[in-house]
Amino acid sequence: MANEGLSIEKRNDGVAIIRMDIPGEAMNTLKADFVDTFTNTFDRVETDPEVKAIVFTSGKKDSFIAGADVTMLEKVETAADGERISREGHKAMDRIENCPKPVVAAIHGVALGGGLEVALACHARVASDSKKTKLGLPESQLGLLPGAGGTQRLPRLIGVQPALDMMLTGKQVGAKKAKKLGLVDEVVPPLIETAAELALARVGHKPKPESFIDQLKDKDAIAEAALTKNPIGRKVLFDQARKQLHKQTRGNYPAQDLIIDVVRAGLEGGFRAGLDAEAKGFGKLLTTPEAANLMSIFFATTALKKDTGVDDPSVKPRDVKKVGMLGAGLMGAGIAYVTTAVAKIPVRLKDRDADGVMAGLRYIRGIIDGRVKRKRMSEQEADALMLQTTGTTTYAGFQDADVIIEAVFEDLTLKEQMVRDVEAVAHEDVIFASNTSSLPITKIAAASKHPQTVIGMHYFSPVHKMPLLEVIVTDETADWVTATCVELGKKQGKHVIVVKDGVGFYTSRVLAPLMNEAAHLVAEGVPIEKIDGAMLDWGFPVGPIKLTDEVGIDVGAKVGKIMVNAFGERMAQPEGMSRLIQDERYGRKNRRGFYLYGGKKKGVDESVYDVLGVEPTNKSVSREEIAWRCALQFVNEACRCFGEGILRSARDGDIGAVFGLGFPPFRGGPFRFVDQVGAKEILGRLRELEKKHGPRFSPAPVLEEIARTGQTFHGPNSVKPGQARGTHASAEASTPA
Repeated sequence: MANEGLSIEKRNDGVAIIRMDIPGEAMNTLKADFVDTFTNTFDRVETDPEVKAIVFTSGKKDSFIAGADVTMLEKVETAADGERISREGHKAMDRIENCPKPVVAAIHGVALGGGLEVALACHARVASDSKKTKLGLPESQLGLLPGAGGTQRLPRLIGVQPALDMMLTGKQVGAKKAKKLGLVDEVVPPLIETAAELALARVGHKPKPESFIDQLKDKDAIAEAALTKNPIGRKVLFDQARKQLHKQTRGNYPAQDLIIDVVRAGLEGGFRAGLDAEAKGFGKLLTTPEAANLMSIFFATTALKKDTGVDDPSVKPRDVKKVGMLGAGLMGAGIAYVTTAVAKIPVRLKDRDADGVMAGLRYIRGIIDGRVKRKRMSEQEADALMLQTTGTTTYAGFQDADVIIEAVFEDLTLKEQMVRDVEAVAHEDVIFASNTSSLPITKIAAASKHPQTVIGMHYFSPVHKMPLLEVIVTDETADWVTATCVELGKKQGKHVIVVKDGVGFYTSRVLAPLMNEAAHLVAEGVPIEKIDGAMLDWGFPVGPIKLTDEVGIDVGAKVGKIMVNAFGERMAQPEGMSRLIQDERYGRKNRRGFYLYGGKKKGVDESVYDVLGVEPTNKSVSREEIAWRCALQFVNEACRCFGEGILRSARDGDIGAVFGLGFPPFRGGPFRFVDQVGAKEILGRLRELEKKHGPRFSPAPVLEEIARTGQTFHGPNSVKPGQARGTHASAEASTPA
């Protein structure tokens, strides 16, 4: 029997297997009509006298239920409609939980969001021991809260503190961790059989437990009761949770705050009061700009997975069976690691001497050992993975590489030599990819006999943690080369954007003005901690002055010269910054920068003000003005890149900013931000700042264009990349410092 994606298989032992398998979908998601589907299916098995117990599972190969259909949620226009969806979800989960026959969830693959809420409504849960099995409530990452009872059932099952941790962070846990938390009852290879046995064993027992505290033992129960069963304990628990939350979010993510409120409402008012608060909170959040922006990022990353990076749909990527890696430093070794560990492609790693090669291999081994320590892989798997990277000080073993990536020192002459060396040993159509962050790919390609196979692959450090890859193409780069590198990046686990060649490409170019503006504020006497604090409050993960130390003050100075050569004085740093180099302040790398390093004392190194010749006493600049000045420099430069056609789409610009540079996700990226605030408002603010501070705030031509026409960067009335170019400095015209 089948009912709109749910089928029923009756076994001879009295167990009914309900399988969810939405036709035409790679993964199961909860659609708008899932309530009726669930109700009808459970009505059948509940009234069937031959059925004693029920196992609920998935018909998909490697997933349980991936959550609610996000496209359905995106279309909701009012809080009332969102609340109604949540209450409908409550009905469906109640139908499962209130079934008089035992219902056991058999989970293999991802059980996320609404998928985990379905499992929570079942009377027991069994999970496969596969690494593909992940459980979580990641709704907060979309600006939402669990809307089908998750905020109430999860705390009652595993305890308030671990439940809050899962919901506030959106983290996913593997099967073994889920068993330790009490989220699942068993972790086994024979999934369906174990679930059926567990379901039959519960026949005749009351399916719904009175309280999870009754299931805890000794000190765990006492500690949980102390925190949840009395008003003082509850206040301490939730106050501390909110305090820790705001250290991370600065109050910018309303979903996390509301999750705390809703869990508390259920704890104090009972299960039904909690569900009522959950439904109202779900509806409220669904119409917030934060949720709209976070969902836009979800849709953008989903679309990127299908994007080949080229406009011609007939172009297909070529197979990459081996990667050559030039440079075994942190970047090169990091790229080698994601290539072997994630993409499952062997790597030949070269450095100029044996010590360099060994340092790279040790770095890779360190990442792998960390996974072993966290029990993500066994020692045997770690050893096998390590064998996928081989080291060399010559070009031996590069002759059969399909892609060769260089991550050597930022020197054009050196990179040109790399091109010539590679072409002397590799096959004719080998792809040469440069990991440069500032040197134009066109100049590197000029050293090649076949420049159509030269491309940029700009990774971000640390490579194994940063999710973005910026692929840079020249006017000569062949489409098959682009498609191949995009596909390689996806296999490495990256969000891949493709941009046109130009000084700073996209990411380095838009970050430079923000960091410059922070330097201008320092030069004006604004305290460093106030500047960084203002940007943290605005939503960036690290302040621009702190980031300058992390990147390297010397690196910033070198890149700054390149930017000024290409784009003129609007990219110039304050004059005093050169004194930091003269004082040998290079940042964290030599423990001398804007901040203190190494000793017990933390914070700003006050002596830096003397070097710069400024007094940090300027109180006239508010934190709000700081944030707007720095953020608008970033946004304005992003708009310039869009107008010049550096970007293929506003979507790519938003993804690059969020995942590569830490632009606040809840703001959706620079182009979503302009659309939301309004181009006229952004333009007006830039004009005011231009009057006060000069031409570095001159608005991008595309901003003036869309403010005049009423167009947007996203949506049906959107402006096209390259439509308002303004002044463009080409890669060919630039001269690296």
